[in-house]
Amino acid sequence: MAAPAAAQKRSADTLYSEGVALHRSGNIEGAIAKYKAALAINPGMVPARSNLGAALVHAGRLEEAVKQYELALKTDPKNVPVRLNLGLAYYKLADFSNAAAAFSAVRTRQPGNQQALYLLADCYLRLGKDREVIALLEPVYDSDSNNGTVAYLLGTALVQSGQLDKGERVIKRIFERGESAEAYVLLGAAQLAAQEKAAIATLTKALEINPNLPRVNTLLGMAQLQAADVEAAKASFRKALEGDPNDFDANLHLGGLLNQDQKAAEAKPYIDRALRVRPGAVDALFQRASIYETEGKLPEAAKEFESVVEKSPEFLEAHLHLAAVYFRMGRRQDGDRERNIVLKLQAEKRDRESKERTGK
Repeated sequence: MAAPAAAQKRSADTLYSEGVALHRSGNIEGAIAKYKAALAINPGMVPARSNLGAALVHAGRLEEAVKQYELALKTDPKNVPVRLNLGLAYYKLADFSNAAAAFSAVRTRQPGNQQALYLLADCYLRLGKDREVIALLEPVYDSDSNNGTVAYLLGTALVQSGQLDKGERVIKRIFERGESAEAYVLLGAAQLAAQEKAAIATLTKALEINPNLPRVNTLLGMAQLQAADVEAAKASFRKALEGDPNDFDANLHLGGLLNQDQKAAEAKPYIDRALRVRPGAVDALFQRASIYETEGKLPEAAKEFESVVEKSPEFLEAHLHLAAVYFRMGRRQDGDRERNIVLKLQAEKRDRESKERTGK
């Protein structure tokens, strides 16, 4: 009985070797066929499973690649390279939650893995998890403040989370090493957060130094929007999405602006993409509800706005839109209830603003 089993193993090994040769020569489809044939004989052959995943990624068949990497990890759960490749496949699918989980698992086994560190921080940023970025990178920055990648990612999270004082210290340290696009992006982001008009000039300077730097066109668009230059903002968001179709803010803002122009059909794919990047994001759900409202799909709009105010009870504009939708649907009692909530929230807002002006 041993001889047939040994012959079978040799056959799987041969097919695997042939697959590797085809893979290296650039014959991806041929390699995929060989790896699959090897796995049909020996399903537990992790190298063949892993290489099949890599070949499928190369062919753009990312969902299939994820399945193969997960099957490989069931056989060999401690395999760090396979876990890293799984994270990269999820990353390319814009499934940043699962990608983050994979990169975090890599760091558990290899704390010094720099690629996993940077990718995990980037996933957290894309998911809007600034606190997680700060917790992850502050210890690294404290021990090596000359690490430019860590400084840029940490500075971005600090500014986005409103910790401008800490963020400005990081920015200052980057500028001490000379002018760079990254430093100007962080400075522009801080100016944007502080609603300073100088943000546009600063971000434009960053673009002049490095037009391919991620996020810079998105931030410029947000600064232009803050300055009420809507057409320039649209152009910047479109430019941002040419470089990174999964930029949450660019998709969100461009979709919102198009919907304001009554271009609901054109706006919808951008909002859908934003929600794929950050499932359940309240601001994106609000925009999708607004698109339904524009399209006259009132039951869908009401359901979506209800979800938004449930998640964010003080979202004034969502309550305002929900009241309008209820009235259009003839649900007067519900509309009156939402209108009263709007009046209450408006009064509370005026009271806060008054206290801020008087310093009390």
